[in-house]
Amino acid sequence: MTFRDVERIILYEDNHFLVVNKPSGILVQGDRTKDDTLPDYIKEFIRLRDDKPGAVFLGVPHRLDRPSTGVLVLTKTSKALSRMNDLFRERKVQKVYYILTDNVPDQFSGRLENYVVKDEVKNRLRVKDTPFKKAKKSKKAILDYRLLASIDGYYLFEVNLHTGRSHQIRAQFAHVGCPIVGDRRYGSRFQQGGMLYLHSGQIFFEHPVKHIPLNIRAPFPRGGRWDLFSDFKLEQKT
Repeated sequence: MTFRDVERIILYEDNHFLVVNKPSGILVQGDRTKDDTLPDYIKEFIRLRDDKPGAVFLGVPHRLDRPSTGVLVLTKTSKALSRMNDLFRERKVQKVYYILTDNVPDQFSGRLENYVVKDEVKNRLRVKDTPFKKAKKSKKAILDYRLLASIDGYYLFEVNLHTGRSHQIRAQFAHVGCPIVGDRRYGSRFQQGGMLYLHSGQIFFEHPVKHIPLNIRAPFPRGGRWDLFSDFKLEQKT
């Protein structure tokens, strides 16, 4: 990513936080590929923009999968990181996700409530409607969803999580026969340049230092099937 690339994805910034609209295909946390991460690019951006002589601090209180997109909160101080970690732990941060599928569940809106366990070898969740009897790490996964729009055989859903399991939305929608478009890991038939049509569209929480409400929205990515919904406006949540 170039300096201008980083500059274009900034959604909000103050002395404590920098919030960006994460592009698809970029890591949030380093892995065995050793590829540069989004925090790496942003640290370099801050160093150059602010002419910082030393190391730039950037905390990462939450994650997004590499192929997904949307709101990512980063902290510019250790104090903000600690307080943001507390907000996530206390479930005082609300996030709204948007996904595209090429199929619909039996109901256009409702709740998915399942049990999941991580398959470490395949790096994916196994999903059942009842608890896994032999799996000690079986956990409940709950989300609410509603259909917002349908265009050319693609369906736009809003998703709200009640639990925060890794790959939860991907696995639960695949379990009901509606894998997210582009999600080959969970059975999607469609692939668009490695993009996963899972977008973290909104985040809202009370600023833990200024104590003011923050409601930050990230526009859908440009390109691919997202362009079908380019005129769709994200609803302001309160």
